[in-house]
Amino acid sequence: MKINFIDLQAQYLEYQSEIDSEVLEVFSSAQFIGGEKLNTLERDLATYTGAEHAIGCSSGTDALLLALMALDIGQGDEVITTPFTFIATAEVIAFLGAKPVFVDIDEESYNIDPTKIENVITDKTKAIMPVSLYGQCADMDAINEIAKKHDIPVIEDACQSFGATYKGKKSCNLSTIGCTSFFPSKPLGAYGDGGAIFTNDDELATKMRMLLNHGQNERYKHKYIGINGRLDAVQAAVLNVKLKHFDKEVKARDDIGSRYSDLLEDANVITPSIAQDCTSVYAQYSVRAKDREELVAKLSALEIPTAVHYPVPLHLQEAFIYLGYKEGDFPISEVVSTQIMSLPMSPYLTEAQQDFIVKSIKGE
Repeated sequence: MKINFIDLQAQYLEYQSEIDSEVLEVFSSAQFIGGEKLNTLERDLATYTGAEHAIGCSSGTDALLLALMALDIGQGDEVITTPFTFIATAEVIAFLGAKPVFVDIDEESYNIDPTKIENVITDKTKAIMPVSLYGQCADMDAINEIAKKHDIPVIEDACQSFGATYKGKKSCNLSTIGCTSFFPSKPLGAYGDGGAIFTNDDELATKMRMLLNHGQNERYKHKYIGINGRLDAVQAAVLNVKLKHFDKEVKARDDIGSRYSDLLEDANVITPSIAQDCTSVYAQYSVRAKDREELVAKLSALEIPTAVHYPVPLHLQEAFIYLGYKEGDFPISEVVSTQIMSLPMSPYLTEAQQDFIVKSIKGE
């Protein structure tokens, strides 16, 4: 049985005529940067999340970078985040000369543990950047309450959670700034790199629009040192089509994720824990297995693809040795990183494929 880890080809075939038509319109217009396709996307993204402003940019990484830049975070500043995430989260902090300050995760959600945040706040703390990992939002109310008490902005790294909800509100519209990624494998994916920034703050929105276009407030007049962080029109065109069908795909992801959890209830793995007031878009369907390597090998022999997100926490990465963290500093992140593994997940995963995966895990 042929099983793809993420079935992007099936998705393309589903929307092929719409996508081809939209992309060809870009080619015909020769307006490859900005223009109508991007304007439409930004308007519809804002409507979808409920945010006042949605700003397309070149990647999820650049979305995070632009958010930090807009808040004037730089040399000597500190930003609190999680060590259990993709490196981009902490990488952009370090890139600007600021210091990533890590806080361990909650063992059930795998998101930053809010009860441990206040312990590391100092007079150098300039932002808190929780990650909504694997498709489920972090505990944003608790985080925002701490941030408000200390007058610190919050940037939600929602690069895996666009489409998820937290207490009835959409991810990306839960804090000072929300950032997401449209990398092809994301729940809402482009056909190349792409991302977006969300805010309800008019001044921050204006500043981020300038920063992503070389700091320009008008052509050849530069108010800030910025970057080339624009989202191109071809990617906007693809996303415009996919966004129309996104709610259907989110529902399919939820159904498939819930079915996985039901079927794996008596298996020797720990399934995802979704908070009662949250929904997940299951950017990954990740389980924990104490015998992970053995299970990965067994599934691989049956041509069932798996992945590990993430095998080494950031505080133990060579790039962050200079921060002075050591093994044992964040025990939950360290244990989870040795056990976590992701199973095939897409809206196009069939019940037959899912049954085969589950039976293979159980050894049936």
